[in-house]
Amino acid sequence: MNAARIALLALVCSLPFAASAQWQWLDKDGHKVFSDQAPPGDIPANRVLRAPRGRSLPAADAPVATAGPAGAAAAALPVLPKPSGKDPVLEEKRKQALAAEAAKKKADDEKVAAGRAENCERAKTSKSNFDSGQRMARVNAQGEREYLDDQQRATEIKHLQEVIARDCQQPDRQ
Repeated sequence: MNAARIALLALVCSLPFAASAQWQWLDKDGHKVFSDQAPPGDIPANRVLRAPRGRSLPAADAPVATAGPAGAAAAALPVLPKPSGKDPVLEEKRKQALAAEAAKKKADDEKVAAGRAENCERAKTSKSNFDSGQRMARVNAQGEREYLDDQQRATEIKHLQEVIARDCQQPDRQ
């Protein structure tokens, strides 16, 4: 009974070893590689040292007899498309984001330009009213109407000239 238990314990302990590292091969540098997955396609069948029972390398991975050493080297490598390093979906999303950002910037610039044009027209109209010499009045914080004296008029005209100089100039065209 004791020998049966020892045998059963040895069997249970050996199960993880049977499940792990079922493939063994030599890589291109001659180092042994252990894995639970089949070797990559560039490893020829003669370099595979051990495979799981009942499994062999896929037919595409087996070396094909070709004429000359250059043909053998080319046959050992799988034919894969060369990666461009760019994901076309991500590139398209990036282009769309850049286009959306450019459109938003253009809309914002147009909005600013329209605001400046409106400020320019208002400032020109107000300045022409001040230049006419008629009496100007404004409403104070208490809601009372008060007329501007000469100093207030001069200050307001100076402010209007600054607005005209800033907002009425044409943007530089390149």
